[in-house]
Amino acid sequence: MSKSVTRRIANKRPDLLLFDGHDCVSALKALGEDNRVRIIGLLMDAPLGVCEIARRLGSTYYNVSKHLRILREAGLLEVEKHGRERLYVVPERIRRSRARMRVLDLGCCSFQFDQ
Repeated sequence: MSKSVTRRIANKRPDLLLFDGHDCVSALKALGEDNRVRIIGLLMDAPLGVCEIARRLGSTYYNVSKHLRILREAGLLEVEKHGRERLYVVPERIRRSRARMRVLDLGCCSFQFDQ
């Protein structure tokens, strides 16, 4: 689905807007790939850098960087700079933790991640 189609859907259905101009359609599209869901699962616990994410996934730095960009553009990640290192984190506004449950709450729907 193109960005223009996504914008038209969001314009017709303002209830699909999440936060800061991002919408459910963009977020769900970004989560439509297994590696991106795995990345979000890793980042639910703590901020991580690209190299550590790549190591844990058994993937390349390049591949992880592409996935992180897509997740960031969809509003599902933020970047924290610590010196020369950039750490990726799931924003507090969509991350919820309850007694051994890790939940990504998009407003339109939520995802529970296992420990």
